[in-house]
Amino acid sequence: MKFQPRASHFIDGEYVEDTNGAAIEVIYPATGEVIARLHSATPAIVEQALNSAKNAQAAWAALSGTERGRILRRASDIMRERNYDLSVLETHDTGKPIQETTVADATSGADALEYFGGLAASLTGEHIPLGGGDFVYTIREALGVCVGIGAWNYPTQIACWKGAPALACGNTMVFKPSETTPLSALKVAEILVEAGAPKGVYNVIQGYGDVGASLVSDPRVAKVSLTGSVPTGRKVYAAAADGMKHVTMELGGKSPMIVFDDADIENAVSGAILGNFYSSGQVCSNGTRVFVQKGIKEAFLKRLSERLAHAKIGDPMDEDVSFGPMVSENQMNIALGYIEKGKAEGARLVYGGERIERDGYFVQPTVFADVTDNMTIAREEIFGPVMSVLDFETEEEVMARANDTEFGLAAGVFTNDLTRAHRIVAGFEAGTCYINTYNLAPVEAPFGGSKMSGVGRENSKLAINHFSEMKTVYVSMNDVEAPY
Repeated sequence: MKFQPRASHFIDGEYVEDTNGAAIEVIYPATGEVIARLHSATPAIVEQALNSAKNAQAAWAALSGTERGRILRRASDIMRERNYDLSVLETHDTGKPIQETTVADATSGADALEYFGGLAASLTGEHIPLGGGDFVYTIREALGVCVGIGAWNYPTQIACWKGAPALACGNTMVFKPSETTPLSALKVAEILVEAGAPKGVYNVIQGYGDVGASLVSDPRVAKVSLTGSVPTGRKVYAAAADGMKHVTMELGGKSPMIVFDDADIENAVSGAILGNFYSSGQVCSNGTRVFVQKGIKEAFLKRLSERLAHAKIGDPMDEDVSFGPMVSENQMNIALGYIEKGKAEGARLVYGGERIERDGYFVQPTVFADVTDNMTIAREEIFGPVMSVLDFETEEEVMARANDTEFGLAAGVFTNDLTRAHRIVAGFEAGTCYINTYNLAPVEAPFGGSKMSGVGRENSKLAINHFSEMKTVYVSMNDVEAPY
């Protein structure tokens, strides 16, 4: 098989296999064919990976930040040089069009390695002068062994978003990708070793939920960073709390996008497309509840339908294709089930709504209008190419409705009134907000959610605080007084 890796796992700088683990079939979503077979980690593999990370951590942390950063920046350069090959692998792992993976996947991972590589040498403490000549200084220290658990929609990016800040701070990592997309994280591990990372600094093991659970509960692990669904997040967070582990949870959403009647319709339609149909709708921050002010609702729907007709659906390896399959048959069936619920509950189907008759897991980009707040498609995360368009009349009304959700990952507003735009984002109950654009996630900016959408932030300088802790040292320059 063309995409078969040398072995299932990458531990202590080498590929490692244990065929006693449950089989993991890697399926190309565009055709349904099996392109690789791997094995889930056995307890022996988990033990080997954690020991490797534990043994490597002290020496890695003892390097200067400059030395660690140099390795991360080298890895970034290698990743950019191999962007096309990594993108081909990502397309076959996820089904996303090559047009998309060449600009949004390995490149985003390389950005993270470069950014945190550049930041590594600047990770210092501070001097705090006190009265009478005493002072305090702080030391920023690594946490130890970190576990990363990835999702299947951005496998390369997530492997780097978690690995880069962890390694910059002097931690080591055991990363478990989604069993649906297990291939690309192995390449990230390979590249880090090639760039000079010592053995054991970044390890990758495959597995289903039981493997993730065994990693999270292990006492050698100091930190868990998960990208996944809210139900998975609840379980992982609870297990991590039992061991007082540090956590970052980047979970799901049902994000609102508000389009006022003074918005530029072309830009608003572009934002709605990026926030609903990029990656065939399989993006956690998607703005799947599109609130359109009544005055422009029909014009918005008309222009949206016209532009969706220009989506080129087909072989994701064709560089002209802009819309690919869903990641798996199961995910496709979930999306189709929600489409049927939308029809049954009285939403007006404006565009799409069907499975595409061809090999693979293709679903038409789908738009429902006249959606009300209590419909299932407006309440539950679908994680597929299904947009709900809801009417509104006033700002006060739409803000109350936009925030009426357990989620709080992202939110966006389209308007030419910038005073209103800033007022709206100040009122959003969401961690990542957009004005007149949607779904951009530069590494320089924090990314994450509030409410049930997670805790902590990925990217930016804030991520450093989630992968390190401060030691406080009080220095007395005076005699010590005591009451007796």
